[in-house]
Amino acid sequence: MADKNNVQSLFDLSARTAIVTGSGYGLGKYMAIGLSDAGANVIVSGRSHDKLETTVNEIKDKGGTAAATVFDATRPQDCQRLVDSAFDRFGGLDIMIINHGVVAVNTPQQTTDEEWQHIIEVNLSSCFYCARAAGTRMISQGRGGTIVMTSSNGSLVGFEGLSAYGASKGGVDQLCRQLAMEWGQHGIRVNTINPGYTENPMGGRPRDTLTADVERAIKQRTPLGRRGRVDEFIGPVLFLASDASSFVSGHCLTVDGGYCIT
Repeated sequence: MADKNNVQSLFDLSARTAIVTGSGYGLGKYMAIGLSDAGANVIVSGRSHDKLETTVNEIKDKGGTAAATVFDATRPQDCQRLVDSAFDRFGGLDIMIINHGVVAVNTPQQTTDEEWQHIIEVNLSSCFYCARAAGTRMISQGRGGTIVMTSSNGSLVGFEGLSAYGASKGGVDQLCRQLAMEWGQHGIRVNTINPGYTENPMGGRPRDTLTADVERAIKQRTPLGRRGRVDEFIGPVLFLASDASSFVSGHCLTVDGGYCIT
């Protein structure tokens, strides 16, 4: 029988530093709070200072340690500055959660060049910029680390109107595998979380206005019969960020209530 204390220690992030992008609201906010609850110092980051400060204050109110960094993920120099802020504030970087992203719904024939380029830039290119900055820092530190990128189950199955989005997230999955192969020799693990339908739409917008028939179809297609709650992503990200997954790398973890198996 496993020792309870030893099992709990697998998830202990005390004395480690994490960055979570897109953590002013939604999944990123809960991920940041969950990592803090496990003991990590957390840099919350994104475009909205006010939202980031709200997350920081919630972490501090619970006794955690956090700081906010405003950055634009599409600017490589901002991604480097973000990683540097973790080093300057807490002396290093152990965990990088790349969670920001955008979505647009359109038919392939109506998707404009500008819309395609924007989705690829935010969802894929900026993911690489953040991972490159984090991986370079982790290599120089010489103590390994873990990178978790938020992808989507839209990288695994087709969804009407999401050609650009699905392509960008398919790129994230392959980027994960590539970086896991490249950086494994440095003790750096790279994985993704692939969410399905959740109660929290992307971009912090009000709940999407779907017809009752569409909502019913989502629930019927999902074996668990519902959308995911934002707090249900704390466990998966904590698993991938901690020693509990010390031999897991290059893996795309679907968190979608079983949607992709139907």
